[in-house]
Amino acid sequence: MTRIKRAESSSALVCEAPAAGRKAVGVDAEIKASNLRRLSRIEGQLRGIQRMVEEDRYCVDILTQVSSAQEALRAVARSLMRNHLEHCASHAIRNGSAEERRAMYDELLEMIYKNAR
Repeated sequence: MTRIKRAESSSALVCEAPAAGRKAVGVDAEIKASNLRRLSRIEGQLRGIQRMVEEDRYCVDILTQVSSAQEALRAVARSLMRNHLEHCASHAIRNGSAEERRAMYDELLEMIYKNAR
């Protein structure tokens, strides 16, 4: 897990990797609020898609809405990835031990692989 904390000499966010648990710390309130708004809209989209299926709507119309919801989810994922890269990954790569850097590289590769599909 990576924890974000304020650097002593600046307002920059930095990260550390505690032994147990995984929880984001120091997440920017504006980014969090934006992601929560997006997720609420996506939730509404999904309910709409469900109604479309229940009502036997035209398949192409349903698929269009599914594609729209997928793109909205990708936007949330990009926002989360950017935050992780700007804060946690950058700090681990610049300031971490060789082991911490390797672990971050592995984590980033796995994250990219999972989100590139």
